[in-house]
Amino acid sequence: MTSTRRTFLAAAAAAPLAAGLLPAVARAGSGHSQAAAHQVAGVQRRKVGEATVTALLDGYLDVAPALMSTYDAEAAGQSLARYGQTMQADGLRIPVNGYLIQAGGNTTLIDTGTSNLFAPTLGTLGANLAAAGVSPEEIDQVILTHMHVDHVGGLIDAGGAAMFPNAELIVSQTEWDFWYSDEMRTAAGEGAAAFFQAARMTTTPYQDRLKLVTGDADLGGGLSTQALPGHTPGHQGVLLNSGDDSLLFWGDVIHMTGIQFAYPDVTLAFDTDAEVTKATRAKMLDMAAADGLRVTGSHLDFPGFGLVLRDGDAYRFQAAPWDYAL
Repeated sequence: MTSTRRTFLAAAAAAPLAAGLLPAVARAGSGHSQAAAHQVAGVQRRKVGEATVTALLDGYLDVAPALMSTYDAEAAGQSLARYGQTMQADGLRIPVNGYLIQAGGNTTLIDTGTSNLFAPTLGTLGANLAAAGVSPEEIDQVILTHMHVDHVGGLIDAGGAAMFPNAELIVSQTEWDFWYSDEMRTAAGEGAAAFFQAARMTTTPYQDRLKLVTGDADLGGGLSTQALPGHTPGHQGVLLNSGDDSLLFWGDVIHMTGIQFAYPDVTLAFDTDAEVTKATRAKMLDMAAADGLRVTGSHLDFPGFGLVLRDGDAYRFQAAPWDYAL
């Protein structure tokens, strides 16, 4: 499968833009204690130097093998088994994660989830932010790794107003230019119109407090952006340095923990440029493994914190243990 911007947008358009959030948990009326019908809040904290980082789960989606550039069922099955995973009937189940950084009196949110713009198995990041004890008004800045709907959907409320009224929005200049280009919108075709619309309508309320960055930009407070193109033209990561500790939020460098560490050349139809995606992934995997750099990502199995380890000619992911001190 050859992935181009056009094939990405066509594939993206095939995914339904569902109107509902996850159904409310049923509450029994008896006097007896009842087991929760769903997992407890998708929230997990870690310390990175003096900073506190909180993983916030937005939900999950299934990636069908047909969306993968190559798929060998036997090889995939063996790789998935190492992570205790199997291919579901509708594809490989992956999370959508966002991250909260509290450091130096500032509160930063990296990506915002989907809200009600994508699928009924998604949209819980806002509730999990509340469960973490943080209100939208307390967010000082929102950094977008890119402008796909599963990263920008939570920027607005049900009425289309800014969900984070006091936050500056930080986006790659290249990413912004792509999604706001009428030329790219026309070239993508009507099937992708909803994705351009979502990217624009969710970010428009922030245009009076918008910060566009290029390349590797120093944001202050130990935060900097890292240009990681390929998945989208302006896809970027965020590096947090605090004291002697670091954590790289690498966005969508990896979508499928159980496959792409072992087979890093596997791309998805959602990658706008497959070759650049592979080159960026190879660079980041090599760097993270060589430097022992802790990483986390939008689609690494929740909560996503861990290390990249070399494994023969490829890699494997070692999830970080629970941070018992928090």
